[in-house]
Amino acid sequence: MPQLHQIVSPTTNAVIATHSLLSESEALSRVAASKTASGGAWRKTSLETRIQIVSKFVDAFVADGEAVAVELATLIGRPIQHCRNEVRGFEERARYLLSIAQEALADKHLPPKEGFTRFIRREPLGVVLIISAWNYPYLVSVNGVIPALLAGNTVLLKQAPQTFPCADRFVKAFSGSGIPEGVFQVLPIDHAVAGSVLKDPRVNHAHFTGSVRGGREVSRIVADKFMGLGLELGGKDPAYVRHDADPLHAAENLVDGAMYNSGQSCCGIERIYVHESIYEPFIAEAARVASLYKLGDSLVDPAVNLGPVVSIAAADGIRGQIKDAVEKGAKLLVDEEKAGFAIARPGTAYVAPQALVNVDHSMRIMKEETFGPVVGVMKVKSDEEAIRLMNDSDFGLTASIWTKDQQAALAIGNELESGTVFLNRCDYLDPALPWSGVKDSGRGVTLSSLGFDALTRPKAFHFRH
Repeated sequence: MPQLHQIVSPTTNAVIATHSLLSESEALSRVAASKTASGGAWRKTSLETRIQIVSKFVDAFVADGEAVAVELATLIGRPIQHCRNEVRGFEERARYLLSIAQEALADKHLPPKEGFTRFIRREPLGVVLIISAWNYPYLVSVNGVIPALLAGNTVLLKQAPQTFPCADRFVKAFSGSGIPEGVFQVLPIDHAVAGSVLKDPRVNHAHFTGSVRGGREVSRIVADKFMGLGLELGGKDPAYVRHDADPLHAAENLVDGAMYNSGQSCCGIERIYVHESIYEPFIAEAARVASLYKLGDSLVDPAVNLGPVVSIAAADGIRGQIKDAVEKGAKLLVDEEKAGFAIARPGTAYVAPQALVNVDHSMRIMKEETFGPVVGVMKVKSDEEAIRLMNDSDFGLTASIWTKDQQAALAIGNELESGTVFLNRCDYLDPALPWSGVKDSGRGVTLSSLGFDALTRPKAFHFRH
């Protein structure tokens, strides 16, 4: 009898699905098939043919988009419209990566040198293991699956247990694409079996998206192997609203950046620093905007635009951060009862949207990743103070600056310890730009042409005539 994993709905706390798990021997059998395929015809298949196959996969996935969105809303409780947005985001990234594959993977010829031919060729790594995350199962996966396959690697995809069925959606979409057997496979496995797969010498590269704790564990597991490892981990992403910014426009956008997907985004806004000259209008507008959300189950009420967090345990952790802040002097801006968030009570996965003021860096809410619809707002006197506070974090994924002065933003951005600096926007990945973090936000790169570099190795050709 196969072991079964039960998937619990965050909206009802009831079991909504069961999914079979692979045993260790079954998982390693798929590793073996992936290794066989990686040394076979796939790496020798022309890039044009690989592009055609992956394009058919993307077409099939997008064609099934509404069913994908409904299933995702059921699995993680996210509003259905936002799940549709993930399908659109998947397509945007996939189409872009397909469009640049020829250039990104082309031979790079060096300047002419008499008597010699010299160029650099990108070669596939072999078997690539992608460990995805439940908060954006398709957006996280597409960052690695598409370029890895286009580069000639074979791929093993492990989705998070909450979203195991999302991997099956990829299998379905690939089924009519013409992809050879063993080139793309999924691994519905528990943590122990995942450890065995990571240790297997046939796995040549892994990319993990998840918690800092999970990233450290994966790093320990592969420490004895000379393999590549990409890590996309946590975030505590800050925003700074300068004196010359429009406080109402900034508040509206930053509240959305903090609350979207119930705050369960690695690049969501978790800290806001506002210049003292516009602080009062900013917090008034932030409180107003946050109070307008409709919390609930969008599959029952289409007007809902904020769902639960992923589990009761996650909600309890968020409430614990809020409690710690309030006990240390923080003030809640949103009157949850008056705003109609009665559903957000202990014992459920529902957390009301909330902004806190009178916060400082002694509070967990300003230092630890929250991963919920909550944001702390601090008053600052200068750019220098804002920079110091923004960098006072173990994380460094993105940072957002709000100002009318682009040169000032560039100067501030140069001082920030983050993988991405936004100006007058936040919480969005442009597939043409590299996605990376510093400090505990991880290492490695996805997206852009640099994402292909991470999934290939350079081979130098040095020919004397």
